[in-house]
Amino acid sequence: MDHSHSKRKMKLEVGDNVEFLGCSKEQIAWGNNDDTYHLILGRIYTIDEVDVHTWHTKIKLKGIIGKFNSVCFKLVD
Repeated sequence: MDHSHSKRKMKLEVGDNVEFLGCSKEQIAWGNNDDTYHLILGRIYTIDEVDVHTWHTKIKLKGIIGKFNSVCFKLVD
């Protein structure tokens, strides 16, 4: 299984745009993140808050309820 996207360093900041890549049950459960059932695969979202932890980062998206595992997203220009 290729985990290369989860190993790359990604510095996320408030106001950055990210694309939702999808999220496994394990990625959701890691660090008690919120479920992503209401997010749309491939849609671009704007980061409203970044919460960095030792082993993971949670992000809050503008206009969306919940905090999500950052590995479920990729930074876009």
